[in-house]
Amino acid sequence: MTSRYEHLTRLLTERLNVAPDTVHPDATLADLGLDSLAIAELTMSLQDDWHVDLEAVSTPPETTLTHLLTLADTAPPATT
Repeated sequence: MTSRYEHLTRLLTERLNVAPDTVHPDATLADLGLDSLAIAELTMSLQDDWHVDLEAVSTPPETTLTHLLTLADTAPPATT
């Protein structure tokens, strides 16, 4: 797995208390039990950590971890 996937996994399990055995590339944010507030916290953390702009990106609960990584990989750099 990529370092971004490993970082995402750590955020989910350590900061958002997601059970490690539920985290896999095809898991959706809903599968992981994330509500809209947790999804917002996750995307803000990813923006800060990866220096990308995810503000305009929609991350509904049906977003898989693989899709979230793709969104981050294609997002423009943060401007601050």
